[in-house]
Amino acid sequence: MFNINRLYEVSQRLKLIFILIAIAIVLASTFFANRLAKSLAAEEQRKMEIWGEAIHQSIIANENTDISFISSIIQGNTTIPVIMTDANNNVISSLNISEPQINRTEFYAKEIAKFKANRPAIQFKLNNSVQYLYYDDSRFLKQLYYFPYIQLGIIIIFAFIAFVAFSGTKKAEQNKVWVGLSKETAHQLGTPISSLLAWVDLLKMRHKEDNLIGEMEKDVNRLGIIAERFSKIGSKPDLQIVSLNETLLNSVQYMTKRSSQKVTIKCHFPDDEHLFIRLNVPLFEWVIENLCKNAIDAMDGDGRIDINVIPKNNEVYIDVKDSGKGMDKRKFKVIFTPGFTTKKRGWGLGLSLAKRIIEEYHGGKIFVKQSELNTGTVFRIILKVNSTK
Repeated sequence: MFNINRLYEVSQRLKLIFILIAIAIVLASTFFANRLAKSLAAEEQRKMEIWGEAIHQSIIANENTDISFISSIIQGNTTIPVIMTDANNNVISSLNISEPQINRTEFYAKEIAKFKANRPAIQFKLNNSVQYLYYDDSRFLKQLYYFPYIQLGIIIIFAFIAFVAFSGTKKAEQNKVWVGLSKETAHQLGTPISSLLAWVDLLKMRHKEDNLIGEMEKDVNRLGIIAERFSKIGSKPDLQIVSLNETLLNSVQYMTKRSSQKVTIKCHFPDDEHLFIRLNVPLFEWVIENLCKNAIDAMDGDGRIDINVIPKNNEVYIDVKDSGKGMDKRKFKVIFTPGFTTKKRGWGLGLSLAKRIIEEYHGGKIFVKQSELNTGTVFRIILKVNSTK
């Protein structure tokens, strides 16, 4: 399974690289757009200084002055908002401003304050009077300032839509693969299981006093339960109100008989309280057994597993704690990914199927509550409680 894990790591790195490239593109675009906007702002300021000087020259011009060139400069401003006032901020004229029909004085006072906050006014001295020229960025320049952020928003929205669409398609394809594989496995197991049951019946007839045949029959029946579990994958689960205590004890009893004597598995329930929840017993037992098997592998067949049942309000916490090798925090979510495994053998489907059984079929949650290297791991399952007795 090294190749599968390696492939997963490569895919994660590629995702990170693509994200970094996208961020770099956005930052570069924002930088150059802002740089261009500042250059255009400086250019507009120079234009306004020339425009203001043209206004000044037109005012002081005498009858011998040719003002045709000056007039062309004045008329050339079609985009930059301009307000000209006297020394008392009384508006003399304005250009490229959509003024309201009412409250003009208040409107121009606010506009002048806004223009003044952005940049100082251009001052003109006329004999004994002073006039001020206030101006703002053109509409085009304002749009250029906002362009990088609009572009960033569009990229984020597009990336989100693409991610959701890709994830949905990928998940649907994975579901079809898992469902098809599960049902085909159940179908293929049906014939040999029926044959084994027939052989067990024959052995029981010929060797009635052999107790090992009874154990063999239990294992064959267990195969039938496993086949049933696989056949239910992809179908609407049949949930029934059952005793959580009894269900967990059955799973632990089965695992204890088939584990090393060096492994101890214990259940811890609240005193004198039976918890009843809606479960599909075969699927839920499979989850518990899978967690126990993983714990036994992590302990190298020597250690302790404690299953603690903790009621809390209308929920119950089921903590499966082992004394195994533990894991790094970076693997807490990764281990539930299909195909990821730390074992030399196996397909890496156990925990991903356990997650699907708990979360999609039972409406609960399963996650790594805590883990420390060389100390152990705690898996937590959260389920709804229906009633207590």
